[in-house]
Amino acid sequence: MTRPGSPATDLPGPLVGADRLAALREEGVILFDASVGAHRGAAVRIPGARPFDLDGDLSDHTSTVPHTMPGARQFTEALRALGVHDSDMVVVYDAQGIYSSARAWWMLRAMGADRVVVLDGGLPAWVAAGHPVEQSPAAYDGPRGTFTARPRPGLIVDADAVASALADPAAVVLDARTAKRYAGTAPEPRPGLRGGHMPGAVSLPFGEIQRDGGVMRPTHELRTVFERAAGGREQLYFSCGSGVTACVLALGATLAGYDDLAVYDGSWSEWGLPSDRPVVTGDGLDGSSPR
Repeated sequence: MTRPGSPATDLPGPLVGADRLAALREEGVILFDASVGAHRGAAVRIPGARPFDLDGDLSDHTSTVPHTMPGARQFTEALRALGVHDSDMVVVYDAQGIYSSARAWWMLRAMGADRVVVLDGGLPAWVAAGHPVEQSPAAYDGPRGTFTARPRPGLIVDADAVASALADPAAVVLDARTAKRYAGTAPEPRPGLRGGHMPGAVSLPFGEIQRDGGVMRPTHELRTVFERAAGGREQLYFSCGSGVTACVLALGATLAGYDDLAVYDGSWSEWGLPSDRPVVTGDGLDGSSPR
């Protein structure tokens, strides 16, 4: 076993398969379970997985919207408490395939961690491949790490940055919510939010870049999807309900070869609140109506 904090084998790209991860288990890889909602704290984990709690210490609870990125000091403390060192290879997964694990991956990248990958297909793919699990929730009670957050500006952005992107012909805002929520024909799951989308935003539900089981589509397919959605633009901004599945699009765009990417932290939980931020309904192709 590689000593804590020492470099593990590097991986190509931001994605790793279940079999490749199994081969890396003895090389000092840190494994995070970033599941949310009903899957958070589930009684099954990949052996040794630690909790990356997007609803707990790894969220800014002073914010009025969910899943807000914490500051560098809070993030540093949370990662040190989880035993992470700057040189560690980190693999993140979730119990739904690729859902909230992409959020953990993007947060770690935004805080300066380079050696972070996502388990393709998550826990379901691990189990389907016949690899072992433990009948206990993700936990960690080992020694503290020495990780220090080094924020990278521009990877996590606010509403003003998104408003500027909507007016920029070189940029596009991609909305990861379902097509019905984007159009305003399905209710928002969080009370008090307006239905619809930002004027000029393009609908790209995160499920469209995955195959069944939460496995990412091949790179060439991802490139086709993003080229169609972005219309030739290379500056991509991502939004969703609360900044979680927007990161699935960020992962897909990274795999497709894009590198000028940003995630709107507040997403629709912020933009959709009653305010003077513009909202329109419809499919975005014609007949959109302001609200």
